[in-house]
Amino acid sequence: MRRLRPIGLMAVGHACVDVYQGSVPALVPFLVAERGLGYVAVSGITLAATLLSSVVQPVFGVLTDRRPLTWLIPVAMTTAGLGIALVGVGPSYWLSWLAAALSGLGVAAYHPEAARMARAVSGGSHVGMSWFSVGGNVGFALAPVLVTPLIAAGGLSLTPLLMIPALFGAAVTQLALRSTNLVAPSKQPLAGADDWSSFLRLSAIMICRSIVFVGLGTFIALYAGQRVGGGTTTTGGVALFVLFAAGAFGTLLGGRFATRCGRVRTLRTSYAVAVPALAGLVLAPGPAFFGFLAVTAIAMSIPFSLHVTLGQDFLPSRIGTAGGMTLGLAVSIGGVATPVLGTIAEHTSLRVALSTLIALALTSSLIGHALTEPDIA
Repeated sequence: MRRLRPIGLMAVGHACVDVYQGSVPALVPFLVAERGLGYVAVSGITLAATLLSSVVQPVFGVLTDRRPLTWLIPVAMTTAGLGIALVGVGPSYWLSWLAAALSGLGVAAYHPEAARMARAVSGGSHVGMSWFSVGGNVGFALAPVLVTPLIAAGGLSLTPLLMIPALFGAAVTQLALRSTNLVAPSKQPLAGADDWSSFLRLSAIMICRSIVFVGLGTFIALYAGQRVGGGTTTTGGVALFVLFAAGAFGTLLGGRFATRCGRVRTLRTSYAVAVPALAGLVLAPGPAFFGFLAVTAIAMSIPFSLHVTLGQDFLPSRIGTAGGMTLGLAVSIGGVATPVLGTIAEHTSLRVALSTLIALALTSSLIGHALTEPDIA
């Protein structure tokens, strides 16, 4: 019970940060409708939010391995919120691009230190880390709930109001930081040597997973309008909510399944299930689309928190680096591939572009067969 309160507070803070990762795809239909942007242009906004994050996140991971940087967490949260708040302020595409990049920088600064602290508080528990991880999924799920009705009512000029979750999250995180267990570095002994080969295999799996999930997050709102009908921003908002809410549920299932079946076995099976689910998502018209979308999101999210604990156990002397890579970089790096998907979509169709994601889910499952449980797990 003593650990429940700080983990709960950290999960809330994690949700407030990842609202801003989910806000970018939620804003895509409005950028298309209000500013007339094409597939490549809107994928460029996603790239802006993720490219800088992908580049600097390992740097923050190295810094947190050297010394605690708890003060950085609320600063990072505020920066992430400020960036999204500025996306709709100026009429220039490049100002919006820079604002999205600023938000990505805040996201990058948050995850490594937060992952280190969550590991210390949870004692390495799969279930505990799944609760912390699901906070991020909840943030993604809440993003379209917050963004879609707000921007639908007043347009992109209302994006400054999206700063509110960051301010709330920073205040909640300050309460968590008062805990001695969080401020102090982890007292757990570092057992075992760093297994970089296994970590690199895991990283390849995470990159494939990230491309799939970020690709769906960027284009699923537009694709939902084509498959279900109407083509409205409301339909897109519903699709994003299903994607992220089902993902949150899948993350919680991951901790339970890992405890019963093992992390690596759970990872392999989940990605295997995602392959036919993605195929159904791409091909199914009408309401069945949402069912396949939910199954896809669950299957792709079950391994999410397991990536974190596996990565930290593969690199026991570099907890911050591993946490930053698995919690932050694993989410953001997929944005680097979204312009490729956008280009494919513009030259063919969204269906063809999203079909390419099926091969990536299959790749994740196959690489999973080259992993074994860490000795110190």
